[in-house]
Amino acid sequence: MKRPRLESLLSPGALRTFFQPVVELAGARVHYVEALTRGPENTSFERADVLFDYARLCRSEALVDRACVAAVCAAARRLPARTHFGLNVHASTLASDPDFLAHLSDNLLLRDIEPERLVVEIVEHAPRFSGPLLAEALDSLRRIGVRLALDDVGSGESNYRMMLEVQPDYLKLDRVIVQGCDADDRRAAVIESLVLLGRRFGARVVAEGVETAPELLAIERLGVGLVQGYLLGVAAPLDPAPLAEAVAAKGVTRSSANPS
Repeated sequence: MKRPRLESLLSPGALRTFFQPVVELAGARVHYVEALTRGPENTSFERADVLFDYARLCRSEALVDRACVAAVCAAARRLPARTHFGLNVHASTLASDPDFLAHLSDNLLLRDIEPERLVVEIVEHAPRFSGPLLAEALDSLRRIGVRLALDDVGSGESNYRMMLEVQPDYLKLDRVIVQGCDADDRRAAVIESLVLLGRRFGARVVAEGVETAPELLAIERLGVGLVQGYLLGVAAPLDPAPLAEAVAAKGVTRSSANPS
């Protein structure tokens, strides 16, 4: 892979930030918004999977994560005051880049963003990264008030060992588990077991990729309290505050939600 293309992706303004709500079913309100990074418009890199697969091919996850931090923190200034937001970071970045946390802290300070507003969503698509540097990074994030989410639970490297190491505040269930859970008893059983596990861990469960009303009803019935997906809000580069009213207008709770 040619480095100039990667360097152009990392240049200021090349990465765009979209926000998608994570909705609290109890009260039909926005719990926090996830920041989703896209590459330049009208290129293949505007697809997140292409962008991050390319970063991994170049073995440049940390460089791309740093660029995402700068872009997301700049965009987060447009959010309503005290809105919490999620930011994706590779576990490999936390385990291999000793200066990443200083970079994150500097960008939060530059944009006058309190660390308590941030949820670091840990992703990994390579063999598991662990060791003292990862543990130290996670501890440092917790000490400054950042909450942790384990992303893509049920696929890739987000397995039980990662749960033990990260000790997350949120378990985000991958779409592969959520899709069709209303009509698949096996998927429903997996979700139910992860809800119970989340309670034992003291972690809230988020169902990602909810796209149909039957899926939403099944998710609520299984005890999941937080939902993300096109049904309740698309990823958009705009201020997500009006999404709270849109979510409420959909009448997402058909019964009393049972938050995990």
